[in-house]
Amino acid sequence: MTAIEIIQPGGPEVLVPTKRPVPRPEADEVLIRVHAAGVNGPDVYQRKGLYNPPPGASDIPGLEVAGEVVEVGSAVRRFKRGDLVCALVTGGGYAEYALANHNVTMKLPPGLDVSEAAAMPETFMTVWLNLIQRGKLQAGESVLIHGGASGIGTTATMIAKAMGASKIMTTVGSEAQREASLRLGADHAINYLEEDFVTKVDEFTGGKGVDVILDIIAGDYVARNYKAAAMNGRILQVSVLKGPAKDLDLFPLMAKRLTHVGSTLRSRTHEEKAEIIAELEQQVWPHIEAGRVKPHVYRTFALEDARGAHELIDSGVHIGKVVLTTAAHRAA
Repeated sequence: MTAIEIIQPGGPEVLVPTKRPVPRPEADEVLIRVHAAGVNGPDVYQRKGLYNPPPGASDIPGLEVAGEVVEVGSAVRRFKRGDLVCALVTGGGYAEYALANHNVTMKLPPGLDVSEAAAMPETFMTVWLNLIQRGKLQAGESVLIHGGASGIGTTATMIAKAMGASKIMTTVGSEAQREASLRLGADHAINYLEEDFVTKVDEFTGGKGVDVILDIIAGDYVARNYKAAAMNGRILQVSVLKGPAKDLDLFPLMAKRLTHVGSTLRSRTHEEKAEIIAELEQQVWPHIEAGRVKPHVYRTFALEDARGAHELIDSGVHIGKVVLTTAAHRAA
């Protein structure tokens, strides 16, 4: 099969097509002929040598796929050959075939094609884990979503809207991103290149601050998040695109009784991930079926051009998700 390997840590040019044997499923796995694979922030970190796969995972990047089941392990009962599925994988998504544990494999949600379904597992599960399970966002609360045009940001905006958030604020980097964020459900989209989000949050909330903050940025945003947060606010750290916290004063954390937590999805057990999927199927799938929530695919690239996909991700101009498609999808 064709797969993409990282020949050494570095820029997008280190993503090179190669040939690998088609993997064989263990008893609790399914083998998926991949039609599409999502591109995510952890893939970029892995490419740079900053995020190694967990023990036993494939060295091939890629954490989410959609396609057709072509083989099932002896213990698998929920899926059969020919089923169209999407799945969260611990690695190996940038390939024509990928293995997935049956606990983290899902039938395609109603209303999505395979490209859209491939843009869903990693992002939707990350947002649900952080915004809802750990951040405990409730209907009627306000939320600030950094990186509002990213895959995480666009998904969080739609889920927050579906869950009844009273006021949704995002940070974006261009007018096109601002308009897209507003279309997806944001009430206010703040251009961080032109406006100070702390000042804008204070203005939009009448000085109260925001109840929940979802942050993929870190760096100097950490201290500013503490300023923007409301009393008893919750801050969810999903990524650290700007590196470690800078000039951090912890007194606002104590004075406002803030909760600041972080997490990763990849290292969780299949059983833990299955619990997230079950909640998504119950609470979000109906919104997908009704058309109120839908993964936003900005652009697709051929699998062999993973380099081009990462160049686009690195540019920061995309809105939503970037997806790789294989020859199987293009021939369908």
